[in-house]
Amino acid sequence: MNVKDILAICDHTLLLQGSTWEEIQALCDDAMKYETASVCIPPCYVKQAAEYMQDTIPVCTVVGFPNGNTTTATKLFETKEAIENGAKEIDMVINVGQLKAKNYAYVLNEIKTLKEACGDLILKVIIETCLLTEEEKIKMCELVTEAKADYIKTSTGFSMAGATFEDIELFSKHIGPDVKMKAAGGIKTMDDAKKFMELGASRLGTSRIVKIVKASE
Repeated sequence: MNVKDILAICDHTLLLQGSTWEEIQALCDDAMKYETASVCIPPCYVKQAAEYMQDTIPVCTVVGFPNGNTTTATKLFETKEAIENGAKEIDMVINVGQLKAKNYAYVLNEIKTLKEACGDLILKVIIETCLLTEEEKIKMCELVTEAKADYIKTSTGFSMAGATFEDIELFSKHIGPDVKMKAAGGIKTMDDAKKFMELGASRLGTSRIVKIVKASE
């Protein structure tokens, strides 16, 4: 497992509220230089980024971000607009309140609806693990699998905590064979990245890995 292998599964991410196009453009430049899996950016910059990179690196964006409690119709509109603007990957946030109320049909239907809109494009489901019990995390593994989403993702990076090794270990025991795992939030070191990969994560949501590589040059 070398640095290039790690970079190849990184969603190079910048989602801060004050992010400017100049900062997003620099993120895209780094993604193209270091050949990351994607750039994960705010929806308002998807069209510019897709045109700027000309399909060299996939553009990923977020839906229902960061709280997840917009309506399904709103998330569907966001998803369709993002795809029209050139997004190849969608990271959606679940409605945590509906999950906690055990309204599993609602949560399942929402994921299915967005996956249908994505078609062959990648849908990642952010479940915000720091807000969930172990039982709720296991239930989300089941719902993401049933909805045929492509990834289960730990965190937005905007709540109380981010990815943990324990959560990825838990996911690996309860997701279906066609569901992959994305660890995101708080991945600070190469050792962190390697450990998440060893545990089975096939995507990492982070900006720090590229920064570490740049600093070492």
